[in-house]
Amino acid sequence: MSDSPPNPSSALRPCPVPTPETQHFWNMARQGLFLVPRCRDCGRAHWYPRAACPFCWSVHIDWNPSPGRGTVYSFTVLRHGAGAAAPPVVLAFVTLDEGPAMLTHLVARAPEDWSIGDAVQVRLEPSDGDYPVPVFEPLRT
Repeated sequence: MSDSPPNPSSALRPCPVPTPETQHFWNMARQGLFLVPRCRDCGRAHWYPRAACPFCWSVHIDWNPSPGRGTVYSFTVLRHGAGAAAPPVVLAFVTLDEGPAMLTHLVARAPEDWSIGDAVQVRLEPSDGDYPVPVFEPLRT
């Protein structure tokens, strides 16, 4: 979903293991689509994908294409021990424009350049398996 170069740490991302509730999400991610589950009964979007709506417990869940935009709600920088070759990882909660927050990684910017409230967009990054992983980069204007 982005023309940006891959994050050098992407090889460290393990491949997701789909469950019956998440299989459709991962299949569509493989096709370059980012989907968000939404309850047909109460109309609320939620994250993470699950069999029942966490708000009204309905099992009538639809998958809606999302532009994958959001805002950094909170983040932390994970640094490896001295001498480690791996770069720091920025772990964050991103509040999607649709409403739910998701735990993810922030990429394409130095860790010290991120701020709470930054506008971001999803990028589906390769993993070490069959399915890409959603990460977030600064929103291009």
